[in-house]
Amino acid sequence: MQAITIKMEDKFLKELDQKLEEHRYSTRTEFIRDAIREKLSELEKEEVLKKLAQLKGSSKRKTSDVELHAARDKAFEMLEKKFNTK
Repeated sequence: MQAITIKMEDKFLKELDQKLEEHRYSTRTEFIRDAIREKLSELEKEEVLKKLAQLKGSSKRKTSDVELHAARDKAFEMLEKKFNTK
């Protein structure tokens, strides 16, 4: 594990410390790690949603309702597996 240094304004640091207490984090490091994990997860979800949006309507052939439902089910299955939401 590597250490990093972060410089923060006093006002921001006081707000951070308040949130630590409110949400029962034991250390600043624990809070910051959790915040970074959440942000990385959020960015990954945004990327997946963008890819899905690009796929929507990209097919030039006619697709039946059955095929659309199967594709949707498969996409959600993949997302659930990737993000462990099931």
